[in-house]
Amino acid sequence: MQKLVFFVGVAGTGKTTVARKLSERIPAAFLDRDTVGGRFVEAMLEINGLDKNDRDSDFYKQNLRDLEYDTTKDICIENLAAGQNVFMISPFTAELKNRVWIEEVITSAGLTKDQVNVKVIVVTLENIELQKNRIIGRQTERDQWKLDHWSHFEKRVAFVPEINWDIPQSSILVYDNSGEMSGEQVETLYQFVTDKTVTKV
Repeated sequence: MQKLVFFVGVAGTGKTTVARKLSERIPAAFLDRDTVGGRFVEAMLEINGLDKNDRDSDFYKQNLRDLEYDTTKDICIENLAAGQNVFMISPFTAELKNRVWIEEVITSAGLTKDQVNVKVIVVTLENIELQKNRIIGRQTERDQWKLDHWSHFEKRVAFVPEINWDIPQSSILVYDNSGEMSGEQVETLYQFVTDKTVTKV
């Protein structure tokens, strides 16, 4: 079966890092929503006189948010249709709530649920200061808005999104990414993605 793995969680939890570690073991198309749409979104925000790093503005949510996610979805569908495993990296909060969203992805790729193994890894951090330090350490201009509005983000550090997809509970893993990833943790995540039963790390 092809693998379609979602790495979800709020900013600074290490979604991309976790996905990269697993991509060393599992070949997959690597679709980070920030990479797919980031430059276009920043340009559109600036054209409209807004902070290019503000993903919480009403303008972004009403005009740009779905464009980013839908474009990433389309690229995912094309890769699935081509027979590739796919790693999807982003919060996907609204999409996870939408029961039919994942069905549309699979059927649009010309596949069935029996042909695509869907997994969701919810990346969290128990340590709020570690999250902030990671965001500071990335030294990306995009993160400055988050740091300037930190009280908004620190409330969500251990946030686990509502997941309404028709997938087994055993296909959802909550992973605390505090500290350095050990070889044992990577192996546990690998076993989860490759169909060993794991519910929390």
